[in-house]
Amino acid sequence: MREALHRIYSLLIKEILAVWRDKKSRIMLIVPPVVQLVVFTFAATLDVKNVPIGILNRDNGKQSFELVQRFVGAPTFNKIVYLHAIEEVAPAIDHQRVAMVVSIDEQFSRQLLKKQPAPVQLILDGRKSNTAQIIAGYATTIINQFSDEYATENNIPVAPATLFPRYWYNPNLLYYWYNIPSLCGVITMLVGLLITALSVAREREVGTFDQLLVSPVSPSEILIGKTIPGIIIGMCEGSIILFVGVVLFQVPFTGSLLLLYASMLLFVSSIVGFGLFISSLCYTQQQAILGTFVFMSPAVLLSGFATPIENMPEWLQILTYANPLRYFLVVAKGIFLKAMPFHIVAKTIWPLIPIAIISLTAAGWFFRRKLD
Repeated sequence: MREALHRIYSLLIKEILAVWRDKKSRIMLIVPPVVQLVVFTFAATLDVKNVPIGILNRDNGKQSFELVQRFVGAPTFNKIVYLHAIEEVAPAIDHQRVAMVVSIDEQFSRQLLKKQPAPVQLILDGRKSNTAQIIAGYATTIINQFSDEYATENNIPVAPATLFPRYWYNPNLLYYWYNIPSLCGVITMLVGLLITALSVAREREVGTFDQLLVSPVSPSEILIGKTIPGIIIGMCEGSIILFVGVVLFQVPFTGSLLLLYASMLLFVSSIVGFGLFISSLCYTQQQAILGTFVFMSPAVLLSGFATPIENMPEWLQILTYANPLRYFLVVAKGIFLKAMPFHIVAKTIWPLIPIAIISLTAAGWFFRRKLD
């Protein structure tokens, strides 16, 4: 028993020393936890704040103006977009300029002066179901406070405000309608990263990479041969998630399948570039897995998948522009739930082209540098 414990103790010491003596492993153990601590501290918040809303006030009375000013003064809503016609509501929500529209009927003030119920409509973006429910609660509180104060000042029996919210694109607020299109990007990114990050590192570790170098294949052909399988496997993984989401979970797919696959191809290409970049820096599969984790966690957190990007500090919001997942999540949810047209998809997804070019070029440069 004592000898067995001694062997286990010796093995533990050996493993610790093996990791600590490796310079890259030491960096992986120290730097990534610090970086992730900073990112998680500022980005992982469930508070809903800095929400842009639209106001469609078709009434010119004093009462409607006072209600609008209560929304303007609310700290939750940092940007007020004033709409002038019903036709402006759909584009404002489609382009994510606002998360909610407060619609005040033209009879609002007249109904209050008659001491009759006055309708107020809230139109919310149901793609972000959690955010929609929270800001609907904030809006309800503001309207109820206005209703109570107005009733008290005018000696009217206090009656609770009745809201008739409409949740566009996700009328039942089913969270998996939001989650599955997002997971189409997250899981595809994970698979693409792992496949490409482990490819070169695995061959170096088992010793077959040297045999590959002495073969007639050029370094560029090796790089291409490592890139294409990652793209194919990533696209297949995305197809499986798409099939399961639509067929098994009955998530509505309202857009163009061709647009989704074109966007996914750009997305996977940029992710494969990051995976090859990680692989070109690593000599072992363990380092490649750690490198994938270091990239994966902040990428998911800074994509808007778990928490709105608008809630993050400005310096973190700037970092999200280099994150491929940020763009693909918007397109995936848009094509799935609201038939996002081509011009909006192109406007949203085009940053993936320079990201893919830069990541693949950097991976190729580091790859060739390691061969010299």
